[in-house]
Amino acid sequence: MRQWSDRKKKVEVPLFNSYIFVNTYEHQIPEVLQIPGISWSIRHNDKPAMLHPKEYDLINRFLATGLTIEVMGADHIDAGDKVKVMDGPLKGAFGQVTKANPNKFMVSLDLLGNVMRVELDPALLKKI
Repeated sequence: MRQWSDRKKKVEVPLFNSYIFVNTYEHQIPEVLQIPGISWSIRHNDKPAMLHPKEYDLINRFLATGLTIEVMGADHIDAGDKVKVMDGPLKGAFGQVTKANPNKFMVSLDLLGNVMRVELDPALLKKI
């Protein structure tokens, strides 16, 4: 939901702002970078950053829940309890509870430097 001075409106926005995920081979990245609008590729240890299948599956599970999801840079993670989801569509996912709102659950995507945050019932979480 986006709030303007005179109204609220449900707006669809990209899950990861300014990111385009490409399923390609490393040797084809220079060709991908020639596409207008693409300026660089994210690198990790001097290699192209790759989204691991486990992280990809987790993103899809988050999206399939239909719950409100908020994505932010990993530098915005507040210190808090580490937890595991014990039940529901995200069962087995690990994350960290924010101090600002104990109903917010975050999962770090290491190579992207981003986190996904979703509201969950605290009863589904187990402190680890």
